[in-house]
Amino acid sequence: MIEAFQNIFKIPELKKKVLFSLAMLAVYRVGCHIPTPGIDAQALSQFFKAAQGTLLGMFDMFSGGALEKLTVFALGIMPYISSSIIFQLLTVVVPAIEKLSKEGDAGRKKIIQYTRYGTVVLSVVQSFGISIGLEAMRGPAGELVVPNPGWSFRLMTVITLTAGTAFIMWLGEQMSEKGIGNGISLIIFAGIVARIPNAIGNSFRLIKTGELSLFVLLLVIAVMFLVIAAVVFMERGQRRIPIHYAKRVVGLKTVGAQSSHLPLKVNMAGVIPPIFASSIIMFPATVGNFIDVPWVQAASKQLAPGKLLYEILFVAFIVFFCYFYTAVTFNPVDVADNVKKQGGYVPGIRPGKETSDFLDAVLTKLTFAGAIYISAVCVLPSILIGKFNLPFYFGGTSLLIAVGVGMDTLAQIEAHLITRSYEGFMKGVRIQGRK
Repeated sequence: MIEAFQNIFKIPELKKKVLFSLAMLAVYRVGCHIPTPGIDAQALSQFFKAAQGTLLGMFDMFSGGALEKLTVFALGIMPYISSSIIFQLLTVVVPAIEKLSKEGDAGRKKIIQYTRYGTVVLSVVQSFGISIGLEAMRGPAGELVVPNPGWSFRLMTVITLTAGTAFIMWLGEQMSEKGIGNGISLIIFAGIVARIPNAIGNSFRLIKTGELSLFVLLLVIAVMFLVIAAVVFMERGQRRIPIHYAKRVVGLKTVGAQSSHLPLKVNMAGVIPPIFASSIIMFPATVGNFIDVPWVQAASKQLAPGKLLYEILFVAFIVFFCYFYTAVTFNPVDVADNVKKQGGYVPGIRPGKETSDFLDAVLTKLTFAGAIYISAVCVLPSILIGKFNLPFYFGGTSLLIAVGVGMDTLAQIEAHLITRSYEGFMKGVRIQGRK
């Protein structure tokens, strides 16, 4: 593996991509430490200490600690994800947007542009709600979190946080275009990983004071390793559909009969369902935490990790987005038609409609298994960790995202290495699917 990482820097193109992504992530981390003006940082910090283990703690994890300090990147990338969800749903519902999605690269760019506009609108709404909530917040000693409240502070906060989210969105797009891996996923990954040193430090400090037993910490670490093993095992799992190609003429050459396979992943949607589900729940709950109205506060508390309502909604959204995202990314009818046009067929299945029905049935079963797996990984560790009252939120969702994004990024790097005749990260093994 060390040799594989050394080989990265022997390929100029890959070296440039990796260094560019690292540089963009460094810029993101710097922005997570630039505070928004007009805030009493100490009073705000005391408020967030009481919010550990709640939805605010989870949101702060996704933003890499930027929300706790209310930095310029406090909203993180979640408004962009929420906007993406909205337009993907509209693609199914609104004929005009569905038509755009089928117009190739030009239509895709138009939808991305609309997604950016939606991100700005959601950021304005969310940052305005946060600014109003901050004005009503007080520290433990009764000091105001916002020393000088008013419209000047609200407008400044809205502009600052909205600009921060727009800049993160731009960073993510630049990484996807010029770097390695998916930029938006890497930003979320960086936010999660950045919290690990602080979580480790807090855990050891609580062990010294006797508030956390060593046995409980070791048990949680063991659960984390089991979750990581389960994620790696399931993410590499595939159902390989055999495809046979009859003897055919291609140009001036006669190609003999061939056999291949169509790989269908168990988790076709990847880490998208938990990210989408989290962003949908976070949007109203985060704003609600900053609004000093009793019934709003009560509703927000019910949307905290570990609460029954939160877990039910979380699992429901995960299952929905597993099926939804799989349907968007994989069309059995198109795949069956392409296989038929190339002279291929699934043994025992007639080409055309019967093949598409067969693929749809197989994909439905795989998606159901994938949805159950993601739900279990995301919910069960979170419940267990919540019962132990740990000083950080690092449940199954964060592990799934961190491991999934890490595997996808390493797979892209490995593909560059193999195409240039270099060995991958492990000899004789590829970061790809298995039967």
